[in-house]
Amino acid sequence: MANTTSAKKATRKIARRTAVNKARFIRKVEEAIATGDLAVATEALKAAQPEIQRAATKGVLHGNTASRKVSRLAQRVKALAA
Repeated sequence: MANTTSAKKATRKIARRTAVNKARFIRKVEEAIATGDLAVATEALKAAQPEIQRAATKGVLHGNTASRKVSRLAQRVKALAA
């Protein structure tokens, strides 16, 4: 547990940044899926996939969590095509 005021603030900042980073990559794909546009959803997924995997290598996400998110997004995009 953080003892100093600056360490407590750093902990809060890290939590906020982590939440933003997790949401940013996935939001664009989900918005494209919601509109039902297959081309935009496919492009958004292609852009989001390496970012999600990079977040896993940097420790923002667990590796299995990143793989699961990519897999589920790809499954939803594929369902748009059908």
